[in-house]
Amino acid sequence: MTSRRAVWTQYVLPKKALTRFGGWVAGTPMGVITTAIIADFVRRYQVDMMEAAEPNLASYDTFNAFFTRALREGIRPIATSEWVSPVDGAVSQLGRIEAGEIFQAKGHRYTTQALLACDAAEADAFSQGHFATIYLSPKDYHRIHMPCAGTLTRMTYVPGDLFSVSPLTAAHVPGLFARNERVVCWFDTAHGPMVMVLVGATIVGSMATTWHGRVNPPRTRDVRTWTYAAGEVSLAKGAEMGRFMLGSTVVLVWPETPLEFNTAWAPAQPVRFGEAMASVPVNP
Repeated sequence: MTSRRAVWTQYVLPKKALTRFGGWVAGTPMGVITTAIIADFVRRYQVDMMEAAEPNLASYDTFNAFFTRALREGIRPIATSEWVSPVDGAVSQLGRIEAGEIFQAKGHRYTTQALLACDAAEADAFSQGHFATIYLSPKDYHRIHMPCAGTLTRMTYVPGDLFSVSPLTAAHVPGLFARNERVVCWFDTAHGPMVMVLVGATIVGSMATTWHGRVNPPRTRDVRTWTYAAGEVSLAKGAEMGRFMLGSTVVLVWPETPLEFNTAWAPAQPVRFGEAMASVPVNP
């Protein structure tokens, strides 16, 4: 199947029905069947279970329990830079936001207002800021952590499509990350505002945060918003903030602020949770 045909097929597939079914399978305890599914997944994607807090596949009663497995204590040291990678994955894109538009792939951009599902005035604060998009493949660790200490002010569930978020799809589907289902988390930090966007995808049964639990399903047609009082939800740098039930993407957005990305970070570059992502320039 050609690349274009593989992407075109996603427009006609019943993505939400497939996702509901995948979510049911992943969340249902099925004994030896579950263990066999996990074992096949580990072989197929070469998952390194020696990094897991529990390497015994039979100990996971559901596929979701395996997929959101914890890491061994101390295996991901937290760098001293102001911002660290919130996930294991690969850099999709990163850089400056230009006139309110974020670069997705060659020939494709989308607006911060569309991504964040906010009003024009709020989006304008990010019009000349920075962004980083990180793709989590099936083999990756799928818990999401704080890149810096922050206090949550708002969370928004935005309904949308459920296209794959693979690099192939990102290269061909316009506005992919701003059209897929997503959870938008707004934080105040010592360095100013920061927004973390958890982007859903085909077969991603649900997304959850540590303060709310499962956000979806239910998959509503309307945008849902939760607001938080100052100090109600404060998370330390490196603390877990959420998780994906199957692979997806995290987009981080900052307003215009002194920020310098790790020079080793580039599109397709593998990254690990806790490694240096960005810092404040010595001479901003």
